[in-house]
Amino acid sequence: MKKASLIFTLLAVSGILAAFTHRTPKQENKPMTKKIVQTAGRDRLGEFAPEFAHYNDDVLFGENWNNTDLDLKTRSLLTVTALMAQGITDSSLKHHLQNAKNNGVTKPEIAAAITHTAFYAGWPKAWATFTLAQTIWTDKDKPLSAKEKYQQSIFFPIGSPNNAFAQYFVGQSYLAPISTEQVKFFNVTFEPGCRNNWHIHHATKGGGQMLVAVGGRGYYQEWGKAPVEMNPGDVIHIPANTKHWHGAAPDSWFSHLAFEIDGENTSNEWLEPVSDEEYSKLK
Repeated sequence: MKKASLIFTLLAVSGILAAFTHRTPKQENKPMTKKIVQTAGRDRLGEFAPEFAHYNDDVLFGENWNNTDLDLKTRSLLTVTALMAQGITDSSLKHHLQNAKNNGVTKPEIAAAITHTAFYAGWPKAWATFTLAQTIWTDKDKPLSAKEKYQQSIFFPIGSPNNAFAQYFVGQSYLAPISTEQVKFFNVTFEPGCRNNWHIHHATKGGGQMLVAVGGRGYYQEWGKAPVEMNPGDVIHIPANTKHWHGAAPDSWFSHLAFEIDGENTSNEWLEPVSDEEYSKLK
């Protein structure tokens, strides 16, 4: 493996790891969420009121909404109830009601939140808010699938069914290319109970693989060693020529970034599946 390539790979990975591991104790078990980007201020008031546009786009949404002390679902509920309490039932409230739905607030949850707030903010305000909410949470709405719910909990896309390698997996997996230039890596997602077969990343020099857990709960195991539980932020360094497997826990979805490390005479050898007997011992 070339020295420059190794340094670049480690620098790139360290930046990604910092984003996942630099969390306060209160945030440690919170799922990653997508970054909020707002341009409405500049789009509508960029020339007329550039300072206000800056505060709206860069501070209110750019900093406040991206602060991870509260998840987006909680922030959405707080925003809706605050606007309702002030009697603001125009397009801004409708926007934040839609935002709440997008961030995972269900119809029963929004109904309960509006009802609760009505006792403190006023009945007419609740009626006005319910009128808007009914246009967003309609009877035609379908409940989210397990996959859709899990996607809302992770930063990276789940991707498409991993059909090309399906023969080497027990259960359903998905693959999403994150970077196909410079440092190439993919997000691999496993449905509960899914795992890949025992396999080896061969190389005469360099090589191997690096895994960075980004969602759910899973396991990694090297041949002859005990399984290692993986949670978001955990990093696994897999040496070349090491027999191993990785996948989801029996009761949880799991996603990890997979970095193939450059080396000489590299190849992958797929071996036997992880036996049901061994896998059933995992929690």
